[in-house]
Amino acid sequence: MKNKIKVFRAMRDMTQEELADTIRVTRRTINSIERGKYNPSIEVAHRIAKTFGVTIEEVFCFEDDDGEDTEAKQ
Repeated sequence: MKNKIKVFRAMRDMTQEELADTIRVTRRTINSIERGKYNPSIEVAHRIAKTFGVTIEEVFCFEDDDGEDTEAKQ
């Protein structure tokens, strides 16, 4: 799953640590999510989106098994 967390953080001049504190996870968790090494729970994804004032779909892009953006197919 791809995401735009780093972009949204940059737009708000927010560090990984600040985002992590805001949504009550570790900085390491934010780093892993940003790098695509970890998929967050729906609850964490919701808290991230809420922090940035956007929808979950604006932050996260789900890919199908072929690695294609599922939104691009619609």
